[in-house]
Amino acid sequence: MTGNTRPGRLWLIPTPLGKEVDPARILPADTLDIVRQLDCFIAENARTARAFLKAAGIDRPIQQVEIAELNEHTPDHALPALLAPLLSGRDVGLVSEAGCPAVADPGAALVARAHAAGIEVRPLIGPSSILLALMASGLGGQRFSFAGYLPQPGDQRVREARELEQRSARWGETILLIETPYRNQALLDSLLGALMPTTRVLIASDLSLPGESIRMKSVSDWRHSPPVLARTPTVFGLLAAARRKPDAPGAQRKRGRSDDVRRV
Repeated sequence: MTGNTRPGRLWLIPTPLGKEVDPARILPADTLDIVRQLDCFIAENARTARAFLKAAGIDRPIQQVEIAELNEHTPDHALPALLAPLLSGRDVGLVSEAGCPAVADPGAALVARAHAAGIEVRPLIGPSSILLALMASGLGGQRFSFAGYLPQPGDQRVREARELEQRSARWGETILLIETPYRNQALLDSLLGALMPTTRVLIASDLSLPGESIRMKSVSDWRHSPPVLARTPTVFGLLAAARRKPDAPGAQRKRGRSDDVRRV
């Protein structure tokens, strides 16, 4: 950045959760208006980003749109080059493959760099599979966390699932998980084998898509009628039954003394 040039804005642009969905049906008009104004984007995959931009109604020839790639293979030393258009004063759109950029998405590293460089970051409204799953789960929405992927080896996955369940029970916290679609069944089988019967488990697949399925039952009920899961994008959730915390040593004595004081 030289002279008085002000940096451009980094627009965080959500996309539909499936390629077969018309962006106009999912994204607000204001989000689409911003998309159509931009001519520079950063995306996980340039080819699928071009398909999204065409479907979103961008009115310039797609060959005139600049698309740089940022994915899980992008090294940290390549990030400054991605910020260069912004530092020269151009607005840039950050596009995820599906849903919200920088949420369970490699774009988070770029957003952090943008903040450090004094670049204005502007998130736009669109679908998030994580929030849609939480909304529809019936599990607790006051306290929740996203744990991402569990380890692949079965023993490690079972151990971590039980640790998450203990955290959920202690804090009343809903835990959300995802998995590569072809491993959906393996993850569910591990959860049903590892968790307590009273723990509630959510299976939310193809959210906002024609084949949407959202089901929530206790582990005991799932074991009674275990489902066969399709290899489609799925969010899993769990909420353990609350466990009463034991009184600390001396708590009864302290409580008694305070009661005596109140009576006096």
